[in-house]
Amino acid sequence: MQHSALKSDFLLVLVTLLAATSWVFSREALTGMAPLQFIGGRFLCAGLILGAFGYSALKQLAGESWLRALMTGVVMGMAMCFWIMGLYHSDNMGIGAFITSLSVVFVPIVGRFLFATRTPVSTWIAMLIALIGLACLRLEGGFALSVSDLFFLAAALMLSLHFNLNSRYAVRIAPLPLTAIQLSMTGLVALTMSALLEAEALNLNSSLLGWLIASIVIGTCMRFFLQVKAQGMVSASHAAVIMTLEPVWASLIGVLLYAEHMTRLQLIGCCLIFSALLVSRWRFLLRRPARS
Repeated sequence: MQHSALKSDFLLVLVTLLAATSWVFSREALTGMAPLQFIGGRFLCAGLILGAFGYSALKQLAGESWLRALMTGVVMGMAMCFWIMGLYHSDNMGIGAFITSLSVVFVPIVGRFLFATRTPVSTWIAMLIALIGLACLRLEGGFALSVSDLFFLAAALMLSLHFNLNSRYAVRIAPLPLTAIQLSMTGLVALTMSALLEAEALNLNSSLLGWLIASIVIGTCMRFFLQVKAQGMVSASHAAVIMTLEPVWASLIGVLLYAEHMTRLQLIGCCLIFSALLVSRWRFLLRRPARS
């Protein structure tokens, strides 16, 4: 049992590392590809790959399950469109990662307003801490959110909505077909938006193709497969706490690879946001995982 718990924790930490490196793959690909075009191709290809592995399970899904998976996939698609536009306009990957991670704090708040679910006091405390942290990120020279900040905030809100819909409507769908449908739908949403808003033609060279393949195989297929596998070994709350490591890794990678710099006030802001993530999951930190 202890070995299983250690294995699941290791896999979840690996998932956060893969998610963080996905920021790098995407950032490099955006040097030569339109953002919506890139995210659409990435997720559609990943969804089709996972769909090939889960073809038999897909055939067994009922019509209602398909509808729920497609609906949540549209929401995920909107979230990823906002995210990639934020990354496209961003000059600091680490700050973007911390803002996007606010989705963890938003989840119970969105659930309360949409489904009247109970919101614990710790969530409101976490939100206050997160807002102070967000202010610290953009306080110097007067508080003003950049275009990328607004896109990342919109992505965080949509991701929290996606989590709520997944928990309520798609909980009875097997993980592999659900993930395949949602990733494919995300790709279709992004490619539709690209066709409407972007005029840039696809012009892949070997370098861009490499980053795109890395994003598809490592940043999407491998990441989501390992995440589904690990989450099947522990409680969702335990997994959520470990997943808060993603913005930490993304910030470190940004410093090491891109020499990104944060002022002391911005570092304080990141620490506050990370603290808010932990506060929002505090009762789960004190609770023994359901399967350990």
